Amino acid sequence: RQLSPTLQELEVTVVDTQKCNSSSFWRGKIGPAMICFQGQHRGSAPTKGDSGSPSVCGKRPAVAGVMSFSSKNATNPFKPPVATSVVTYKKWIQKTLR
Repeated sequence: RQLSPTLQELEVTVVDTQKCNSSSFWRGKIGPAMICFQGQHRGSAPTKGDSGSPSVCGKRPAVAGVMSFSSKNATNPFKPPVATSVVTYKKWIQKTLR
């Protein structure tokens, strides 16, 4: 499959970090600066080429994370995609942008 030449959107649900770290999922590899999520529709998930994409949330949309990695099979329900939390690095980002 070829990568899409147009920007696309995917609605996701955040997965609880404790669940994401369980033995059935990422087995403790998810740190406090990471966000696990799953596509709201079966078989939908970020995939190859989506790293660096923003994760946006809220009534007044704001970037919550940046897509980081997923398993080889991006739709594997036991290996949900992971984003890096932007909130954790907010002060560093603001300082760097100044």
